[in-house]
Amino acid sequence: MKQLNFRAILSILGVFLLIETIAILLCGIASIVYHENVYPLLLTAGITAMCGAFLYGVFRKSNEEIGKREGYIVVSTVWVFFSMFGSLPFLFSGVTASFTDAFFETMSGFTTTGASIITDIEAVDKGVLLWRSTTQWLGGIGIIVLSLAMLPMLGIGGMQLYAAEVPGPTKEKIHPKIKDTAQRFFAIYLLFTSIQTVLLVCGGMNWFDAINHAFTTMSSGGFSTYNDNVAHTSSYIQYVIIVFMFISGINFTLSYFALHGKFSLVWKNEEFRNYLAILITFALLITAVILLHTIRTTAHTTISFAEYKQTFRDALFHVVSLVTTSGFVTVDYLQWPQLATVLCFALMFFGSSAGSTGGGIKVVRLVLLTKHSFLELRRLIHPNAIIPVRLNKKVVPEKTITNVLAFIIIYIVIYMFGVILMSALGYDLETSLGAVVATLGNVGSGIGAVGPFNNYAFLTTAAKWILSFFMLCGRLELFTILILFSPAFWKN
Repeated sequence: MKQLNFRAILSILGVFLLIETIAILLCGIASIVYHENVYPLLLTAGITAMCGAFLYGVFRKSNEEIGKREGYIVVSTVWVFFSMFGSLPFLFSGVTASFTDAFFETMSGFTTTGASIITDIEAVDKGVLLWRSTTQWLGGIGIIVLSLAMLPMLGIGGMQLYAAEVPGPTKEKIHPKIKDTAQRFFAIYLLFTSIQTVLLVCGGMNWFDAINHAFTTMSSGGFSTYNDNVAHTSSYIQYVIIVFMFISGINFTLSYFALHGKFSLVWKNEEFRNYLAILITFALLITAVILLHTIRTTAHTTISFAEYKQTFRDALFHVVSLVTTSGFVTVDYLQWPQLATVLCFALMFFGSSAGSTGGGIKVVRLVLLTKHSFLELRRLIHPNAIIPVRLNKKVVPEKTITNVLAFIIIYIVIYMFGVILMSALGYDLETSLGAVVATLGNVGSGIGAVGPFNNYAFLTTAAKWILSFFMLCGRLELFTILILFSPAFWKN
């Protein structure tokens, strides 16, 4: 095994910091437009630019070709570097009182988790708020994929970066060249973001709020510019957000096919059909649970159409929000009947499609796990029969099945370990269960004290760092982070 090319790693990290500088400066425009203090963003941009220029300037003459190990290191460290420098606007503006809080908020942004420690969002300057939403927008498309789309110089070794960053067990490409695939994904992402922005403005949102909510919807992030999230918005705006949360949870390859009129390819995809079935089934089930509870606990024997419509919209909104790990909320689902709340908690594990902006386990893994389990029963009856697992009418390699099983087992083990850690820090079981699933699954809103209308400000410093690590693990699909802790990884 060849020696790690640290010079190439540091050079690429320098380029990423320069990209972050540009994003920060663009957010500074909002501060200027609204006549607010632009100093926190300018100071951050200056510090980030100097560090990025130093790394790129000193190490740019290195051999840029990188392998898988360098790819894993770059992908893992760039999220940490981005969060470190990206936390400075929160610190310099006084939004957060400590670096821990600022880092937690920024890591939550870049990993599209949506777990916040800010108690009064509407009091934050517009420029800093836009930066907060931008962290999710950048994190949603993937810092690496975005860079591959814009920087041909990273084309060498690009597949290593792409494979380490893109969520899901499969890394589908729509073009032989990874750079062209990334460019098409970025174009689709930008198109949907623009369309949603216009639709939100048509529904009465001002341009600033519309841009922020489009950024955090398409990224499956859930940050809002309102203290009550999107609870006070109109039914039209909520339906627009539902539609684009749904779109954000679809594999980008399928979105590409749909935009080119190849709808049959979309419908033939088993993961998409199961994704759609999960959303519809749970939305109807939770609606039924709430309505039956209403009938049992009140004197009403019938439900009006208006009440049914409101209940269904709330149920559909939260089912889509939780499955896509967006984290937007309109009502407190902890106040629903217990069965409905339990169903919401279960949905926090599901995740959306592989190759989407969502987190969680992913629907395709659950589909493969289910198929493999049922086939194991058949193999017990017919031990000599060769019965392969098929997905989209194609045989799934045994290696992929093994990877899926390993991922789910590790996911459960890490989740249990996280719950134990949070409990050891003194938090009650419900809060521990909710906080870990909300961060490891990049969902944002959990249960207990971290429910839909609460935030994470009350947590201790240790808890915030632990949950920040879980956010990173969840966003990078566990293996990308855990492999760095393997002694074999570092051996030349």
